[in-house]
Amino acid sequence: MSDLPPMRSVKRWLVTTNHKDVGILYISTAIFFLLFGGLLALLFRTHLWEAGGTGLLTNDQFYQAVSAHGLIMVFWFLSPIASGFANYFIPLQIGAKDLAFPRLNALSYWFYLFSGILMGISFFQGGSFSGGWTMYAPLNVPTYTGAMQAMTGGNATILALTLFVISITIGSVNFLVTMHRSRAEGLGLWNMPMFSWSWLLTVWMMLFAFAALLAALLLLSVDRLFLTQYFATDQGSSLLWAHVFWFFGHPEVYIVFFPALGIMFETFQTFTGRRLVGRKWVIIAMVLVAVQSFLVWMHHMFLSTINLPIKTLFMATTIGISLPFDLMVFALIYTMVKGRVRFTTPFLFSLGALVLFILGGITGVFLGAVVLDYEFRGTYWVVAHFHYVMVSGVTALVGGIYYWWPKITGKMYSERLGKLNFAVYFIGFNLLYFPMFMAWETPRRVFHYAESAQLYHQLATVGAFVFGASFLIMFVTLGKSLVSGPDAPDNPWTYSRTAEWAIPSPPPLENWPDRPSYASGKLEFVDDAPAATDGGVAHGQEAAGATAASHEEEHADHASIWPLGIGAATFTFFLGLSGITPYVFSFVESHIHSDVGDFVSLSSAPEQSIIYPALVVLGLGMMAVTLFQFGREQFDAPEMAVAERWPFGGISNEKMGVWVFLASDVVVFGAAIGAYVFMRIHMGWGNWHLDSITMAGLFNTYVLLTSSFTVILAHVMAERENKKGLLGALSVTVLLGLVFMGVKAFEYSSKFADGHYWFSGIEYSIYFVTTGLHALHVLLGLLIAVFMIYRVVSIDAYLEDHMPVEYFGLYWHFVDIVWVFLFPLFYLM
Repeated sequence: MSDLPPMRSVKRWLVTTNHKDVGILYISTAIFFLLFGGLLALLFRTHLWEAGGTGLLTNDQFYQAVSAHGLIMVFWFLSPIASGFANYFIPLQIGAKDLAFPRLNALSYWFYLFSGILMGISFFQGGSFSGGWTMYAPLNVPTYTGAMQAMTGGNATILALTLFVISITIGSVNFLVTMHRSRAEGLGLWNMPMFSWSWLLTVWMMLFAFAALLAALLLLSVDRLFLTQYFATDQGSSLLWAHVFWFFGHPEVYIVFFPALGIMFETFQTFTGRRLVGRKWVIIAMVLVAVQSFLVWMHHMFLSTINLPIKTLFMATTIGISLPFDLMVFALIYTMVKGRVRFTTPFLFSLGALVLFILGGITGVFLGAVVLDYEFRGTYWVVAHFHYVMVSGVTALVGGIYYWWPKITGKMYSERLGKLNFAVYFIGFNLLYFPMFMAWETPRRVFHYAESAQLYHQLATVGAFVFGASFLIMFVTLGKSLVSGPDAPDNPWTYSRTAEWAIPSPPPLENWPDRPSYASGKLEFVDDAPAATDGGVAHGQEAAGATAASHEEEHADHASIWPLGIGAATFTFFLGLSGITPYVFSFVESHIHSDVGDFVSLSSAPEQSIIYPALVVLGLGMMAVTLFQFGREQFDAPEMAVAERWPFGGISNEKMGVWVFLASDVVVFGAAIGAYVFMRIHMGWGNWHLDSITMAGLFNTYVLLTSSFTVILAHVMAERENKKGLLGALSVTVLLGLVFMGVKAFEYSSKFADGHYWFSGIEYSIYFVTTGLHALHVLLGLLIAVFMIYRVVSIDAYLEDHMPVEYFGLYWHFVDIVWVFLFPLFYLM
């Protein structure tokens, strides 16, 4: 029996952890943000009806609308709607009952939702962020935007993005563990459906790209909240932001487009009645693009001071990354040519996406050449190209809504209305974006333009309203389907080959009547009992016992309120953080003894409000309670009894999850340490003036290395089921961690006594932030260790299952290794 309330109950959607429910929540919320971002676009397109603006918006309101539109569409619509499809269909396509960590899946959604709410609230906190969606330095700090009164709203926007990235990281770890360790028997990686392949590569890119963005946002947040100086100096600040942001920003293009591409592959196969031409080469091409996406970021920086040979190198890598896409485009074309095409609504949207993407790719070639980029960069040519690429992905995603709508709802829709939707969509799209190529001399994000371009802008504005109307038609079509549409068969498209079409529409809660298997080369359902007791286990599989294990899978838990609680607590904490800058202003003003540069204007500090510190305290209290309850909740989510797990067959889901998370954390610390190296080289190695207490750093190094030994000892004691030994080793680890934090507090207080604060100069900003980020990791480790001690004392935890102690050890060793890098950088060099 399920522990979930019925579908029509509000409570169900607050407590659910089932992957299909979470997928529906993601899709529904993403469509809301589509409307939010779309209304902002209609607002500023109307303002652009005349050269110089119509007066509908003030200057700052225009900049806010443009910036928020870009941020909402890229972050809160495009990636999340793809994540919604993935949540719903990836477990179905690979033969899993759910994601590996259902509660973390729900938590990722609530972080996403609350991050969007925080973004919306920013408009009511003096104004949202107005420095463009790329948030270029120094426009990303209030002093240089001329909007000090909107500091709190801008802070809220940056913190909303930070919370969103945390959501993405949790989801990425979950999907990677699931797709590598929970595939049905016989389903090797090579044979996964194309949408699953596209999503697997997407989440690998997400893991590393969003970690770089998280590092950038953390540095920007401390600049805005605590007045450090990463992005407010003339010591290479703007170039530093460009490097870190675009290391994320270019992979983000493929993160957005790959799921759309996977939908195109699926629909082309389904509606041409044949397998994708060159399938294995298409997969190889996608892998190449995923890897190369991290090697081309500097082509966004051709107008910077980077020397010409490096620009030429990145021009070559940019041309190189286009070649695998050529292969994918021709594979789709040949699949269509060699098949018998059925022009259904999903196929029309996928075909339209292909046409639009080709045009977007061709116009992007211009921007890949250094000389032409000098002319086009910062103009509407970039705006048009960008939208032809990104919104062509939206086109395929709309096709995905139509493609999977019968499976999700169990209802068919009107093909006549669907095709009308496509016609209006395609006309509106091109009427909106193509005139921007003609008006290319118009500068981006500016409403003043030459009168000679007015006709093109007016055509684009008309196109915007036609394009918006196409979504209203979609809502009418799907709404009518829900109310009066005929019931959908299990496989309404006949030639669909993926596993989700082999079960009822809509799918049952547990997905499968019996265990799905591809051992025979095709999808079959087999009885769990004989499979679980079979002595022969194929290479790449693991048998997890007997019938009892598979029986547990049938009754896995699906409900937990604590992901929602943690999301609400974190939202409260971040909302409070957004308004604490005035208090920091007061601290700076009372402790400053010399000119600290142009990074802050004390005379224009916003007024203090006691509400924000109160929210910080409340949020921390809520987080303590909800995280504690989350940790002690009994929630059953067993691993699949039989599954394909190559190449991770020798470890558990939890252990792989820890390793994958630490891989992303490596990028976060790598970016922070890279910022240190970049700024120090830019300033000149000898101009770095930072007085460090070398002996304190050396002592702390010995302390942390010793604590790694005690963690290993704790694991040994847990393996031996020695309760006293386990408690002793964990207690000593906590004690050593507290000693480390105490020495660090002594160092900080010594610097404060000498008049050196985090705002005293770029070297002090970097020292306090980088070592502070490490100290935060130590503090989190201490909290985990204290919780583990509580569990050992209260319920004799980890004596029978000692693996959580090992997982904690992996995290703690990582923290120690990071310090091994920080010690020479800040204390010896």
